[in-house]
This record gives sequence, C-alpha cells and structure tokens, in this order.
Amino acid sequence: MAEHTSSSITIEAAPADVMGVIADFARYPEWTGEVKEAEVLATDAEGRAERVRLLLDAGAIKDDHTLAYTWTGGDEVSWTLVKSQMLRALDGSYSLAPLDGGRTEVTYRLTVDVKIPMLGMIKRKAEKVIIDRALAGLKKRVESHPSQPKG
Repeated sequence: MAEHTSSSITIEAAPADVMGVIADFARYPEWTGEVKEAEVLATDAEGRAERVRLLLDAGAIKDDHTLAYTWTGGDEVSWTLVKSQMLRALDGSYSLAPLDGGRTEVTYRLTVDVKIPMLGMIKRKAEKVIIDRALAGLKKRVESHPSQPKG
C-alpha cells in the first residue's frame, strides 16, 4: 500500500459547520487556492457529491481530474481518483472529531502518485504542502464565515 501523509488542525466551529464548507465544492475556488474550477458531476440520494471534476493549478502541477467521494455519516469524507491527466493516484480523507467548546479537530490524510517519476521524499513533501494549505484554507474559511445562530 502507498504511503500517506496526514496532519490535523483545530477549527473554532462545530463539525457540521466544518463539513458544510468541505461539502460545498462550488466554493472551493474561493478558498483553496489550487482549485480553479469545481463541478459536481453526480450526487447521492442525500444530495452530497459523489463525483467531482476539479481543475487544479498548483504551480508545477496543473491537472483536470475527477474524484469519487464516499461520505461516512456527518464526520468523514474520503475520495479516490477516477481519472486524471497527471496523477496515477489521489486518495484522501477528512475526518472530523468534536472537541469541547464547540470546536472540531480536522484530520486530513492524503496519498498522491504522479505519472511522472518522482522521489518518494519529494512526493511526501508535496503532500504535506497540499495538506497544510488545505487545512489552513479550511480553517480560515470556516472561522470567517460563521453559521447563522440556531434558535
């Protein structure tokens, strides 16, 4: 099995609010940086994305790829690569764990394999950069767009 990279961050919001941002693919270009376009191609019975086409521009890596998403309850989503121009694999997940005070610990796990030869050490570094940017962007997006008070 391929090696993966993972990292976690604490976000000052409830898990449902965090997952709401993760599941809102149409807004990814507003906060992810690397995703220039996101198009939901298929949804499940609950209206959650099952297949998403993403146009990625991460400097050295520019790609148009499609991912298949699997939702596990309200606290985990994972994805696998369906098709890509540059990637052989792009598998990952977000796992959310509630913390005291209405906070959420978000763990992002990622495995990337490119079609061009690349040292494993360089691949892990690229995964770490992608994860760190994604978690920082997610935290900023969730915390700067608080959900409406429930009452």
